[in-house]
Amino acid sequence: MRAWMVDVAADPATLAVLPPSTKQQIVLTAERLFAGQGLDGVSLRQLAAAAGNANKSAVRYHFGSKERLIQAIFEYRLPALTRRRQLLIAERRPVDLRSWVECYLLPVMEQAEQDDSHYLTFVVQLHRYGAGEHPFDRLPEAFKVTTYDFIDRLAAMLPDIPEPLRTHRISRAMTFWVHASSDRERARQHGSPVLPFAVEVSDLLDGLIGFLEAPVSAEALSALDGIDLPVMSRLVVP
Repeated sequence: MRAWMVDVAADPATLAVLPPSTKQQIVLTAERLFAGQGLDGVSLRQLAAAAGNANKSAVRYHFGSKERLIQAIFEYRLPALTRRRQLLIAERRPVDLRSWVECYLLPVMEQAEQDDSHYLTFVVQLHRYGAGEHPFDRLPEAFKVTTYDFIDRLAAMLPDIPEPLRTHRISRAMTFWVHASSDRERARQHGSPVLPFAVEVSDLLDGLIGFLEAPVSAEALSALDGIDLPVMSRLVVP
């Protein structure tokens, strides 16, 4: 396995105390507009105008393309998420499946609690957007290492779940958490009622751990026999 602890730069918490640069303002505006209108619903010119830039070509000048701008949103958000995961691991020293899942996924739900965050809803929009290479795959290795280590660690803790069901369960569990976090993010933005944070986190963890550890039925094993199985992609929770 790769080493869990990695160094990443560009801390949004540090950047937040400084006047936003043009690039940072465009990134935050893109996250908000993509979350609300979808990736195809926003043009680069609209993004520039919404970011308060009179130069309608500013987005293309700084990022080149919409795909590169999407990648820049991850590069902006992931360092803080990674540091929070590292801190939780150092504090809690997880040893079992539940504690590892919590250390990795809790920062995602915490992100949804931030009043100015549209990140989880943006990620959900990206899940719905076509197929092909995920922007996460194009990121430098330092941004990806903790996610891949986490998936490998969970797989090692589920030895009784055969492939490809094990990878499928892990990817579905991670996707479920992102969607639940997005639902909470949007509910808070609209003033809708939500469960207390600790209650929602604990209840969702109960459900996910039960799903991950559930015994594989004879019916599921039988359904695997005699079919060509596709290679499961490892859906990430950036």
